[in-house]
Amino acid sequence: MPEGDTVWQAARRLDTALTGHALIRFDLRVPQLATTDLRGRTVLETVPRGKHLLTRVEGGLTLHSHLRMDGSWKVFAPGEPWRGGPTHQIRAILATDNDRTAVGYRLPVLDLLRTTDEQRVVGHLGPDLLGPDWDPDEALRRLLAVPARPLGTALLDQRNLAGIGNVYMAELCFLAQATPWLPVGDLPAPERLVATAKRLLEANRATPNRTTTPAATRPRLHVYARAGQPCHTCGTPIEVAPEPHDHPGRDRPTYWCPHCQHGPSPALP
Repeated sequence: MPEGDTVWQAARRLDTALTGHALIRFDLRVPQLATTDLRGRTVLETVPRGKHLLTRVEGGLTLHSHLRMDGSWKVFAPGEPWRGGPTHQIRAILATDNDRTAVGYRLPVLDLLRTTDEQRVVGHLGPDLLGPDWDPDEALRRLLAVPARPLGTALLDQRNLAGIGNVYMAELCFLAQATPWLPVGDLPAPERLVATAKRLLEANRATPNRTTTPAATRPRLHVYARAGQPCHTCGTPIEVAPEPHDHPGRDRPTYWCPHCQHGPSPALP
């Protein structure tokens, strides 16, 4: 699933391309919205909220989308080939009078709601690591609300901190020197983890090349997607296990260093 910085970048692309311009094409390829036509209305802004995208349109309406695992928004200039996937994967086409076209591919969540009702789809989220509502004290309170919960599960729960996906979960656990299976209440100095999460997403929100390591000579990530490769710190091979959280059946493997990270290991079958 895309991380909060990826969604922030998508919102920035849509906002730059569409905001302040009138729609000349509004094509939503989902059954419940297929006949909706907002042509002539001005796009007011696109803002991210955790992993959600909210495109606000004149007349008090918001197009809400979520990328989930592999959705994306692409912006194209006139004559530019649409490269984002086959045509049958297109779920939304928004074109404006400034000759920019935003195309949404493989969007699993796409709905239109009144702007005043946005809380219905994002009101459950915790403080947004890249949003104006960021509150580190509230994020910490939510993170520690269930002390026995595994750290990885608590970090991935968007009701605690909005914007952390599997990449940042693995990297944050490494930087905290704790396995994702450590009860979150046993984590030393959890406020440092919250501050680190904020720092990492802030540092990466404007770059497509996400990095969590300090040295340019290293790979960009400590553990994520590095199974079998040596740990930067101790040389121990990075291990991988099924996800540590509460959604079985999803392809979200968890990476960790069994030497640098302390606490319980996964319960493997």
